[in-house]
Amino acid sequence: MLVGRARHQASALSKGLKSLGADVIEIPFIEIRKPASFKPLDAALKRIAEYDWLILTSVNGVEALSERMKRWKIRHSQLSHLQIAAIGPATKTESEKLGLKVAVMPEQYVAESVVESLRGRVNGKRVLLARAKVARDVIPRELRKVGAWVDVVAVYETVIPASSRTHLRALMKNPKRRPHIVTFTSSSTVRNFIAMLGGRGPHSTSLRAGPPHTMQFASIGPITSATLRELGVTVHIEAMDYTIPGLIRAILAQHM
Repeated sequence: MLVGRARHQASALSKGLKSLGADVIEIPFIEIRKPASFKPLDAALKRIAEYDWLILTSVNGVEALSERMKRWKIRHSQLSHLQIAAIGPATKTESEKLGLKVAVMPEQYVAESVVESLRGRVNGKRVLLARAKVARDVIPRELRKVGAWVDVVAVYETVIPASSRTHLRALMKNPKRRPHIVTFTSSSTVRNFIAMLGGRGPHSTSLRAGPPHTMQFASIGPITSATLRELGVTVHIEAMDYTIPGLIRAILAQHM
């Protein structure tokens, strides 16, 4: 089984799969890096009193926020006036570790559900959205439609790890080591996986090699699945609960 999370985040998924008896190979499809500049985030933090809402869409975003708060000696109490929305339980937990009280966590951990959770609550409000450099524009677009003032700041970016391309291609070309299941935990992991193999889904030489039934693709949720299908890859497994434990349960239900 192939796990493609960023190296520092792979342990939870790998450990869960190994505990069920899976043979796990880790090749990170993404690497989390600081943005080219923290100036937009720093500027927003220096005027944090002007905002009514803070939206955090990932643990990476929370970690970047924490780092910059320490850099500028901004106390947790200076954010106490904010209503905070966290996109999922892991993000909520990390936010609360930072001393931030989460007011909203949507039922489904996708951008569309964040919008529905905030509809009717942000009209005329100032909203700060901390997210990846490249991300879907659902949240800012839809919240602006309902009258919110939304500032978007990139707090991290994802890139293809330098060594992963060679390792992944070698793995896929070896019929004895090709994984039975490849896991995807975000749209970025999908796009980078396909890019490293040099083509769209089934058009990739590496994906055509060997019988197609020998490899399946497991997705953490509908947005990641949509990206797989957009790039011509069949989704064999999709988590119903869009979390790492949910992905493990979905794989377990079908294969273990």
